Amino acid sequence: MNTISVETLRTWLEEGRAVSIVDVRPKTERQEWAIPGSFHLDAYEALKAHDPEALVSLALPTDRPVVTVCAAGKTSQIAASQLCTRGFQALSLEGGMKAWSLAWNTAVVSVPDGMAGVLQIRRTGKGCLSYLIGAGDQATVIDASLDPDIYLQLAKTCGWRITHVLDTHIHADHLSRARQLAQASGAHLLLPHQERVQFPFRALRDGDTLSLGPVSLTALHTPGHTLESACYLLNHTLLFTGDTLFPTGVGRPDLEANAQETRAHATALYHSLHRLLALPPETIVLPGHSSTPIAFDGVPVLTTMAEAQAQRSVLQQTQEEFIQSLLARIPPTPPNYQHIVRLNELGQSPERDVTELEAGANRCAIQ
Repeated sequence: MNTISVETLRTWLEEGRAVSIVDVRPKTERQEWAIPGSFHLDAYEALKAHDPEALVSLALPTDRPVVTVCAAGKTSQIAASQLCTRGFQALSLEGGMKAWSLAWNTAVVSVPDGMAGVLQIRRTGKGCLSYLIGAGDQATVIDASLDPDIYLQLAKTCGWRITHVLDTHIHADHLSRARQLAQASGAHLLLPHQERVQFPFRALRDGDTLSLGPVSLTALHTPGHTLESACYLLNHTLLFTGDTLFPTGVGRPDLEANAQETRAHATALYHSLHRLLALPPETIVLPGHSSTPIAFDGVPVLTTMAEAQAQRSVLQQTQEEFIQSLLARIPPTPPNYQHIVRLNELGQSPERDVTELEAGANRCAIQ
């Protein structure tokens, strides 16, 4: 059977190796999330029927391998077999898009004063963004969403030792790996002040500052997406915003809330955002998620406070206009979010396959 693992394909893309990726899922599934740079041919039904002409219209370069992709890695095997008969070196992605949700890549974030190194670690399909901040020989991780070994190895490669692990809020779309990473690294676990989680942590309140070697990280309480949500300001120049502010949107206020609570959360979010907008316009905004799959291009997902304000009309609205605008555009809820929230509150891992629990695109932003 001609297959390729997620890790092998991820490495190929990270290294810039030439490869054609063919997505054979139905159009509706493709629109939800996809591998950056992949071709699409809605051949799912034809392949399931073993139609030998299912991929006949597909024109591909002949000088590189082809990787076929479906939802779970079964129909793509039929596609790979058909392409092999046409002379291509075709491989089916093991586990399909469900498995791909754990694929990741990195980008270096330029720090204006050069006193720290910042690496943006991106779950490309899921859109989760986490950060490894190094100063001296110490490192801090914000919003860990991948296996702890990934962060440990990246830190080791940079000559850093992870000493602090933080989350910006209790996540609803993915399992937090913060507690696992803190245990694996022996680091301090810090979370925004709240009484939701049921395991030990050090609480960060508004204005609390961590000294991380030559740099400082200050907690800003920014309720709205969740009541405990916080942003972290590094040396007054980089702002890690979690799910409060994105380059193309703002956090949704409705998860774990009824209609009345959602309106109250939206009101809190309005005030939190305007608190952030009062920061210097050149402040670099580093969000906790991307709403689109993240390419293997080494370009960090970020904006500046000035650009965010100029590009998002919702940030220029009155309070009531802002609330009405958000309430009218709330997207579908993330799959399994109540189960994920509960696991994150308990600090537990799921009994079932994590890729099944977390599958699907990010839905934490309102565009």
